Order: sequence, then structure tokens, then C-alpha cells
Amino acid sequence: MALNFKCVYIIVVALAITSAVDKGNFKSCEQSSFCRRLRNAKPQDADFVLNLDTLHVSDNAVEAELRNEEAEATFKFVLTSLHGNIFRVFIDEEKPLHSRYQVDGALNGELQVAKLEVLERDKEKVVVRSGDNKAVITAEPIRIEFFKNDVLVAVVNDKGLFNMEHLRPKASEGLVVKLGKFMRYLSIFSEGEAEHTKEDPGAWEENFKSHHDSKPRGPEAVGVDVTFPGALRIYGLPEHADKLALRTTQSGGLDPYRLYNLDVFEYEVDSTMALYGAIPVVYAHSDKNTVGAFWHNAAETWVDIGNSKDTNVVSSIVNLVSGHQPENTVDAHFMSESGVFDLFILMGPTPKDTVRQYASLTGVAPLPQYFALGYHQCRWNYNDEDDVINVVDNFDTNDLPVDVMWLDIEYTDGKKYFTWDPIKFAHPNAMISNLTSVGRKLVVIIDPHIKREGGYFLHEECLANDYYVKNKDGHVYEGWCWPGSSSYPDLLDPKVQDYYKGLYSLDKFHGTTSDVHIWNDMNEPSVFNGPEVTMPKDCKHYGNWEHRHIHNIYGLLYTKITYDGLIERSPDRRPFILTRSHFAGSQRYAAVWTGDNDAQWPHLQASFPMCLSEALGGMSFCGADVGGFFHNPDTELLQRWYQTGIWLPFYRAHAHIDTRRREPYLFAEDVRMRIRNALRLRYALLPLWYTLFREHETTGEPVIRPLFYVYPNDPNVVDVDNELLVGDRILARPVTEAGVSSVSVYLPGGANEFWYDVEDFKQYQGTGVITIPVTLDKNPAFYRGGSIIPRKDRPRRSSSLTHHDPYTLYIALDSNKSASGTLYIDDGQSFNYRNKKYLYLNFEFKDNTLTSSLIDKTDYPTDAWIERVVILGPPAGINKAKLNSKSLGTVSLETSYDGENRSLTVRKPGVNIREPFTLKLH
Repeated sequence: MALNFKCVYIIVVALAITSAVDKGNFKSCEQSSFCRRLRNAKPQDADFVLNLDTLHVSDNAVEAELRNEEAEATFKFVLTSLHGNIFRVFIDEEKPLHSRYQVDGALNGELQVAKLEVLERDKEKVVVRSGDNKAVITAEPIRIEFFKNDVLVAVVNDKGLFNMEHLRPKASEGLVVKLGKFMRYLSIFSEGEAEHTKEDPGAWEENFKSHHDSKPRGPEAVGVDVTFPGALRIYGLPEHADKLALRTTQSGGLDPYRLYNLDVFEYEVDSTMALYGAIPVVYAHSDKNTVGAFWHNAAETWVDIGNSKDTNVVSSIVNLVSGHQPENTVDAHFMSESGVFDLFILMGPTPKDTVRQYASLTGVAPLPQYFALGYHQCRWNYNDEDDVINVVDNFDTNDLPVDVMWLDIEYTDGKKYFTWDPIKFAHPNAMISNLTSVGRKLVVIIDPHIKREGGYFLHEECLANDYYVKNKDGHVYEGWCWPGSSSYPDLLDPKVQDYYKGLYSLDKFHGTTSDVHIWNDMNEPSVFNGPEVTMPKDCKHYGNWEHRHIHNIYGLLYTKITYDGLIERSPDRRPFILTRSHFAGSQRYAAVWTGDNDAQWPHLQASFPMCLSEALGGMSFCGADVGGFFHNPDTELLQRWYQTGIWLPFYRAHAHIDTRRREPYLFAEDVRMRIRNALRLRYALLPLWYTLFREHETTGEPVIRPLFYVYPNDPNVVDVDNELLVGDRILARPVTEAGVSSVSVYLPGGANEFWYDVEDFKQYQGTGVITIPVTLDKNPAFYRGGSIIPRKDRPRRSSSLTHHDPYTLYIALDSNKSASGTLYIDDGQSFNYRNKKYLYLNFEFKDNTLTSSLIDKTDYPTDAWIERVVILGPPAGINKAKLNSKSLGTVSLETSYDGENRSLTVRKPGVNIREPFTLKLH
């Protein structure tokens, strides 16, 4: 029996995604016309001059006309001062042939402006000040210097690479040829200049492999260089499988970092290739200050990175010999295919300041439900309802906690979303009830490709109501994805947004309940037969925008619609959504993971820098598939991945359909024991994770942090990315190398900073690199001295069963024998906390006395109480403790030293966690 073309195509695609990434399917900068044009441009190629005679000054902005005389194009330049030490530089064409796209959806509401005053003004420059920030705008060529407390920290167009291709009609070939001959006859141009006037062959239309991009609007690229004097490293630009500190790409043969959301299966590590997310923000850092730049553009973008320490080895040697060491600089050259010029400069001056400034622009992750911080079990695919329930039963039988079961695409009826397979998942409500009866949840996948099948309600309704993206000819676009022939909703259309939100309602998505949450995958969007496995750029969206203009926000729009739909479905529940494609602002709606990784040690090692970079880009809720999505990990790698994954906010195991089953209970008892211990440590620390997510929502600080974030003045931490800090209370350096008997750990902070091993409470000083012996049971992590860490140490099957369990407070004393910490508590699922139904507690230990008090004047009823207080690095000679609270009065308690006096335990204080108290040691 012969297979038809469609079946053959799907088989070929399915086989392709199980092999290593084929770089030939994805463009290099040299193969991208606009990247090639902008990257190879020289400062003299474009002369943009600000006409300061047209300068207009308001309370918070300066405006002027910007001219490119050679192109006879006029632009409007606006520099605005924003609240929180931020400048915005915005440039658009004065009278464009077509409107240029301005990103909608990334910024979080109306921006707050700040007062701006002009200090100096003449025909050559204008100097403005806002607080302790100053901007010097030079007219010819345009250049903007930014000063913090009179120290130069950033320069826009320092290298003269600013360019903004104005929209224009295409000249006829005959006219171009005649003009060229006329100019050569007059000898106006030299041979080199004549060569320069030739337009790039891909400017007006472009081919890649078998795909043609018609470019009906012609070239409209925009780019600029931003230099950071004095900076040592530059970070950001998630998502890439690379080091935390960005590498120099302006020399050494590397392509620029590419930001173009793509379905890259089994991606390579140590690569600047584009992946599933695009967040165009960078942070330039030194031990003196940190400055950020947010490039607000949703089109395909490349970013060339330079670091003066890397770019000229010969000069470095000469400087070393001569004794002259110039100040280091880093720079980023942003290059986008289209859009307006919209650049935010985040003035710092610390990493904490710049990250919070970025959060003030794009928002924060809302507090997730408590269960979402537990362990998630997934694979492609669980076979049927019995398989799902058997997996959960086996977790229980083997004392392995799990909070969430996941279903990939095979749960649907023939890969038609918002349906269930009528045989394998015939009773979804019963299956869900079985899960929720023991405190667990279900997540199901919903992707944007819609199967083109007659009788499928979603396809029929989208077709009838004109909800699909169109191709360049105005017909419904048809691509290929998991279902075969598929079309894609036009997410820019408000009618489509409203319709799609309604699909999540319980009477529309039959078989679901409020305990079902959503996984948005393949939303780059992935198109198996499209150029670079995505949608053609000349497809058309609502508002007459091409896909090229909005590509990087397609996933953001999809998750926002999902979020709004879940809110409408269950107004009293916080949604949980996982997304693969993401952009600046996606953190307001969804968690993210690092995509289709591989069961290899380098992919395990990459999970920390990838998620740390995401956290700096606002996406704190990040994780990596435990065990690796592709292929089969050996038991050592699998155990190490479970031990590593507990230190990332999103903790999920996932595997490809062709991999062997690898649920933890399937392995020998010693392997199960190590995975069980890792899971239990994760669950014990859930109160801390939950508190940090609430503090992220209120402050914008990332939940996980690189060392330089907390120790900005230590130059030794700038390249450390195999360690992370959970808040500022725990340092984790898991074992991510095969077969090692020891690992090196950098402990920052100096001799007066204490670190306590999480397992045996051994005390270390923060004096730099130490060597820690490890076995398969050892997972190096350290409490930071001066921290109080709330834990729930009673093992449970799921997080919901811990809500009324007692707390243990681990008090890690600093060199002054003091410590502090916080704890946040609410119902774990609703929005009632926004109506003051929560507890936010502060703990202080000083002068041998622990004090608990309310930070906010709120209340939340709970039966949880304090079971133990464990003091690390305790004072000597303590025999008793005295508790004082309103309900218990004064109570004497016994104390005991443990582990060679490494800890002091006070057992059963018995006070309710919501009640202020003091506990005095004597």
C-alpha cells in the first residue's frame, strides 16, 4: 500500500527531529541580507544629523528633526526621561511611505515619565539632566553620551553604526542603470564609492534554500551600536545555549547572537544560534557600575558583541609592555530587520538596580500557585488514562513526591487541540478527579497549529470567520506541523483573541476543570516546511502587518491569550502556563523551559547559565527538562540532573517519545534513594521558593541570581555560571561533570562571609575557590551566613498536603552571630492575597534572640506552627531557650547541640507561625 505525500512528509519530519541540529536549515548573518548590510557597514556609510534648530523641550523630553541628507529622509528624534533612572530614545520616520511597526504587548502599561531639564544648548549639542543622570546629545553625527553621577557609562552611536533604512519605492532597473552610467561618466564617484552604492542583492527580495521572501515593502532595517566604557562583561540576550557572560562576536569568526524565535531541535551548546525565545536586553557590568540597554523590537534581530579585552590581542600585548592599560569597554551592535528605533538605557548603577529598571518596563511574573513549584512529571506521551494513574500510584508506592502530571499531543483526538482521544482518554473528568483527590494537577498541551480537517470545529470556525494568517497573496496560509496540513490563528486580530480565549471555558474545552493547566508549545510558530522551520516573513496579519514585523511576539501574544482565557475560565485561580516561545514581557503570563535539550552532560551544564540569563531578562520561572529530552541518560547523568534541577524554579522531567521510560521508580533502589532525597530537599524548601516568587512580584528581583548580582564588587565572579544563588540565601554548585570525585566551588564575600553546607552544616569562609569531595549522594549547596531559611521537613506526596505542616527555621549565623529572613504565606492558589489575605513575616536573630514580626498589616488563618529552630554556627554554652508569645505566654524549651556543635536545635516551640514571638537563648 503506497503512502501519500502527506504521510511521507510527516514521517520524514518526525525522523529529522530525532537527529542533531542541521545548521544548514538556519541562516547565518552572512545569509541574511539585512544583517549582512548592517554588520558590514562603515561609520561613513550613513550620516544622520540632528537639527538642533528644531529642538523642542518639554518637562520630560527633548524632540528634534533627524536628517539623513544622502537619502533625503527625515526622522523624528525623541529622548525621554522615565521614572526609576531610565532614558528612552525613540526615532521614527517623519512621513513614512508605510507605518513602521511599534511593538505592542511587551511593555507593562503606561510608562511613568520623570522631570528633565536642559543644562546646555547650542547648534552642536544639547545637555540634559534628570536627577543624577545626564545625557549629552551631539548633533553631527548623532551621538548620545549617558552619565551617572558625572561618570560616562554608555554611549549610543559611539562607533557611528546607527542606521535606519527609510521606506521607499523600488526604482526601476533601467533608471538605476542609467543613473550609474551617468555618474561614472561625470566621474563623481571613485571606483570604491561606486562599488559602495550597489544595493545588497537581498534588499528587495531574498531567497534561502527553496524559500522566497517577496519583501513587498523593501528594505527597512534599523540598527545602532551601544558602547559601555569601563565595563568588564556583558550579559543578557536570552535565549541562547551559551555561557552567561556573552562572548565577543565581532572577531574570531563567531556569528552575532541571533534573536529570532525558532524551533531548533537538539540544539548545540556554546552557540550563538537563535532558539525559542528572544529578549533583547543586555547588562554591561564592572565592579564600579552596571548599565543596561533594552532594544524594543520584535523583528528578527542580530546583536554583535565586542569586548576590548578580546578584540585586539596585539594592542593588549603592547599596552602590557608599555605599562599603559586603557579602560576596558564592551559594546553591543543591535541590528533588526524592521520597526522603529526604540531603545531604553537602564542607568543602574548596580545589577539589582538595572534588573529592577527592566522589570519596571516589562513587568514581573505574577505569584504562581504553590503546586507549580513542586515536581512535574511529563513525557511524550503517556499512553492512556490508566498509564497516567499508574505513574502516580508508583510515585506514591515509592515515596516519591509529585505535584503535576503532563499530557503531550497524543492525548488529543488526532492532534486536534481542545479535544480528547475518544478511546485512550475517554473519561478525562474521572482521570482528573483521581489526580486532584490526592492534591495533584494536570497540564495539557495546546499548540497554535490548527489541523485542516473537515468537521473539526476549530478549523471550521476559524475558516468561516476569517481568523487565519494569510499568505502573501491574501489566501489562508497553509503550513505543516504535527497534525499535517495546518493553519495558524492571526493573533493580532482582536476578534481572534476574544474567540481563542473562549476556547478554554469549561463548556468549550469539555473534560477539563479548574485543576487543568496549559502548555503552549511550538508557538514560535513552528512550521515544518517553512523557511527555517517557521512561518514565511511575507505572511500577512491583521492591520496589514507582515509576519516579519511581529515574529518574535507571536508566542507572547499566544500565552497572553491563554492567560486571559484561563482567568475567564477560573477567575479565582492563578493560571499556570508553560511556554516555549517568549519575548520581553512573557514573564507576566507564563513560565519557560530551555526546550529540546539532549541527554548529555554539556546540556546539563548549560541549564544554569541559560536560566540565569532568562532570570536577568525577567523570566525567573525557568527550568530545563530533567534527564534531557532527546536520547537516554545513563543513571549517573539522570541522578545528577535531578540533583541539579532542584535549584531551578521550574522542575520538570520530560522525554522524547522514542526514549526509554525513565520515571524514577523504574531504577534500582540506590538510584531511587538519591532521586527521592533530591525531591524531598526541593519540597522542604518550597516555602523559600514561594517567598522569593512573592518578593519578585513586589520588587522585580530575580528568584535565581548569578553571583555577580549579589557580589557586584568582586571581579572574580564575573564568569562564574556553574553556580547560582537562590535569592541571596542559598548558593548551589551541583555536580554537572561525569565521574568526578570532587568539585571546585567559588565562595564569595571574603573571610567575614560564612557559608554552611546544607547537608552537614560544616562552616566555610567566603575566601574564594575551595574543593569539595563528592560522591553520587553529594549535591553541594550552602546556606549563606546571615540568612534565615524557612523549611517544611515532613515528607509528603504532594505540596498541597504540606499547607498545614509545621515549619523549621534554619538560622545560618554570620560573623556577628546575627541573621535575618522572610516568609510569605497565603492560600497557595487564589488571588485573595491581592486583598490582604496573606502573611508576610520577618525573622531577626540578634543577641541570642530570635524575633518574629509581621512586615505587612495583613492576616491569613493557618494551622501551621514552628516545629524546630536550627541554628548553624551557634554560640557556645547554650542550655535552654525561652519563648514568649501572646497566646502561649512564657515557655521554657530544651536545646541540644548536634554534629560536633555545628548546630543548635530548639525543639517544638509550638507557636503558630502567624503569631509574633521572641525566642531567647541562654
